Amino acid sequence: MIEFACHTWAFNDLTLPEALGTIARLGFRDVDIGSGANFEAARAAARPKQVAAEINSDLDTFHLKVSDLYLMLPRISVSDEENRQKDLDLYAALLPFAKALETPGITLSPGLAHAADVDPEAEDRTIAALRQMVRQGKDAGLLVSIEPHLDSMAHTPEAALKLVNDVPGLEITLDWAHMVCQNVKPEAILSLLPHTRHIQLRQAARRKLQTALDKGSIDFAQVMADLKAADYDGVICVEYMNTPGWHGMEKVDALSESVRLRDVLRDARDQ
Repeated sequence: MIEFACHTWAFNDLTLPEALGTIARLGFRDVDIGSGANFEAARAAARPKQVAAEINSDLDTFHLKVSDLYLMLPRISVSDEENRQKDLDLYAALLPFAKALETPGITLSPGLAHAADVDPEAEDRTIAALRQMVRQGKDAGLLVSIEPHLDSMAHTPEAALKLVNDVPGLEITLDWAHMVCQNVKPEAILSLLPHTRHIQLRQAARRKLQTALDKGSIDFAQVMADLKAADYDGVICVEYMNTPGWHGMEKVDALSESVRLRDVLRDARDQ
C-alpha cells in the first residue's frame, strides 16, 4: 500500500533533529532526507557510521523511518574534470553512510543542464557518471534514481527516459511539479511511471513550481488514480520547499500545506 513521507527540505531553516521532530509531530511516519542546510554531506562522508548512528537515534526517538536519501551532486555533467570528480568521490564516500542509514534508495540530480549545441559532450559525461554511480550503489545494495527537474540534464520526460535507457539499472524519482511547471502533457508524465521507484508531490501550476493547495493545477485525485492504474506501491513524499522564487515557487506554510496535501492524497488512496 502507498505510504506518505515528508521531506526535510520543507524545514531547511531548522536543524535536522528539529526537522525530524516537526515531521513526526505532523503525523508522518516516513521521511525523505536531502543534502543541504540541515544535513552536512561532507561530515557524513568523513564519519559515515557516527553520523548515521546519530540520525538513526533521532529517527528512533521520533518513530520515523527513512524513505529516500537525496544527494544533490549536480556537477557530474560539467566539463571541469576536477569539480566533476569531487562530486563522484563524495558520492562514493557517502555510500557507507547511506547503507548504515538503511535508506531503501538514493535520488540524484541528473547533472547541471548543458545545451547540446553548446557542450555536445555533456550528455556522455552524465551517462558515464550515472553508470558508475548506479554500479556502486548496486554493490552497496541500494537502488539509485534521478529526479528529472528544471535546470538539469533531464528536465523533460524525453531526456529522462533517454538516460534511463542508456544507464542500466537507473530509475526515476518523479517530482510532478517540475513537469507541471513546464506544462508537460499528462501522458508524457505518465510515460515515466514504469521506471519510477519514488514520487515527490506538491501543488504547482504552469510557471509556478510551488503553490498552496487551492492555487495550483494538479488534480491529486487523478494522480492517485493514475498511480493505482500503474500499480505503483512505493512511497509518495510530500515535498514542499523553502526556496521561494525559483521558477515561480511561491512561499507557503509548509506545516499546514504538508498536512493538507497528505490528507487529500490519503483520502484518494483509500477511496
